[in-house]
Amino acid sequence: MFSITVGCGDLSDKYLKRITQLGVDCVDFGSGDFFPGVKEQGYPDLDELLKIKKKVYSWGLRINRVTLPDITEKFMADEEGSEVELENTEQAMRVFGEAGMPIARQRFEGDTFNHLITFYRSEHRAGFRGSGGSRWLTGDQPKPRSEAELKAYRFHHWHLFPANEPPTREALNDWWRHFCQVYERLVPIAEEYDIKLAMHPSDIPLPDTPFGTLGFHRIIDAFPSPNVGYLYCCGTRAEAGGLPLVLDEIQNYGRKGRIFMVHFRNVRGSLATAGGYEETLLDDGDMNMFKIVLALREVGFDGCLNPDHIFPLEGDGSDAGGALAYSVGYMKALSAALSTI
Repeated sequence: MFSITVGCGDLSDKYLKRITQLGVDCVDFGSGDFFPGVKEQGYPDLDELLKIKKKVYSWGLRINRVTLPDITEKFMADEEGSEVELENTEQAMRVFGEAGMPIARQRFEGDTFNHLITFYRSEHRAGFRGSGGSRWLTGDQPKPRSEAELKAYRFHHWHLFPANEPPTREALNDWWRHFCQVYERLVPIAEEYDIKLAMHPSDIPLPDTPFGTLGFHRIIDAFPSPNVGYLYCCGTRAEAGGLPLVLDEIQNYGRKGRIFMVHFRNVRGSLATAGGYEETLLDDGDMNMFKIVLALREVGFDGCLNPDHIFPLEGDGSDAGGALAYSVGYMKALSAALSTI
């Protein structure tokens, strides 16, 4: 049976109390610079991390996933001093190991071509506003964006090429070489401390993105360690090909024991069928979410599901508390239904 984890950018007693009341089991830390020490020395301070762990556990919660300091364009482009980024993420991995963190994610700048997508706010049932992305909304060639705008939205600029074109195969091969340099250093540490090293798919999953449909599997081909696997995002992968693709990939990665946790969200449309997609509430997209939890159970998955991308409901404040409660309640109902069959 799966557990439920939610993002934790807020360590206040008020937030921890609320999610405990909702019946949440675990928390995730999704930012690479959240923990004390990262901004000061490049990696988390162990003593401060243990204090945070103690506070989370005092509410009956557990830490499910942490995030390593970002690998930026500086490293991926071999800029001067870039080796420091690799040294910092290695040290962070050891700190997480000492603290007993179960899952760690490493972000890499450049795993998306989001400068080729036009984003917009979608509108659904009773005016609910989600997020959408389209390849064709502005015509065959999207409007170029400034490098500053791209970086503000974590969009890699691929500065050697025009802002409205994808990178070349040569550039992608060089990007993959740098990725492997990082994983070659992290995987032995993951094995030493028995941490699961989980990769999220390229979001948005455009063709040839490093962790798109083909590149995603390449990770475990190159690094067959059982400590290497996936933060599987059913929403992102549905954007590539809908529910059939998601169910096929759960069978593929799940039977190999490589799905370490799941981002659980629903969408309408896909790049394959509509040239775009829109994010929805869990019950209002194209996918039958119960089929997903059934498929996960079939492959023996017993990790955490995270209700990813929470958009506010009417009356919500900036924390989208009502929408979070809706998502957690929906997932707990799926869990209860699953237990009866």
